[in-house]
Amino acid sequence: MRAPVVHHASRRRRALRRRALWTGGELLVTVGLVLMLLVVHQLWWTNREARRGAERKVEALERRWGEPGSSPGSSSASSSSGSPAGAPALGPRDGSGGGGRVQRARSSAARPAFSEAYAVLVVPRLSLRAPVAEGVGKAEVLNKGYVGHYPGTAQPGQAGNFALAGHRNTHGEPFRYLDRLRRGDTVTVETAAAMYTYVVGQVLPQTSAADGGVIAPVPRSRVKPSYGYDRPGYYITLTTCTPEFTSRYRLVVWGTLISARPR
Repeated sequence: MRAPVVHHASRRRRALRRRALWTGGELLVTVGLVLMLLVVHQLWWTNREARRGAERKVEALERRWGEPGSSPGSSSASSSSGSPAGAPALGPRDGSGGGGRVQRARSSAARPAFSEAYAVLVVPRLSLRAPVAEGVGKAEVLNKGYVGHYPGTAQPGQAGNFALAGHRNTHGEPFRYLDRLRRGDTVTVETAAAMYTYVVGQVLPQTSAADGGVIAPVPRSRVKPSYGYDRPGYYITLTTCTPEFTSRYRLVVWGTLISARPR
């Protein structure tokens, strides 16, 4: 009986195949671990760090506002009528321009510096307290867990549209559950001089990321014109990305001012 002959070339080919398979397996495991670490970093670590930073900023603002003899600073000032700067004197209805008597008080408020946190957004339904900073840059504002104010839009309590943006996922995700807001919910903006309370009036579930009409002084969607307002007033706009974990579309919540209370 003849013994099988194994050629050295065949043995080398089999050894090379085993080595390639082993190396490929190790590479796949390494790539998988790296991807898992990236996901953990995005979904957990960035949230943890941004939330802690945002909470500290809210505490710092409130501590500064509560100091004896503290002045309103650059965020707002008092007017001779006794109302906060830029605050309306509200009638029996609301600040939407739909019948409520609204008169603008004189304002000497200075424009906040870019990326400066100067207000606190409070949304009871979402158990949210987040600092508001000037600008909507990711690195300078949004990735810190802050809510960003669109430059060029009105400031809190002023006539026009106080428009804000925030992350829905990662980096603190302050607007993660913005879709839970319903008509009649309240949204409060606290500054050094006053507390402005808005009531939610409309929710636009989805529109184009380029729909600039939603942050116009009289907000109305240019993509879905049935959503929005048609009269000047005192508005707040909250915007975030939708669906979750994408940035393809925008979710929009609108509200109108119902009260302005000095601190």
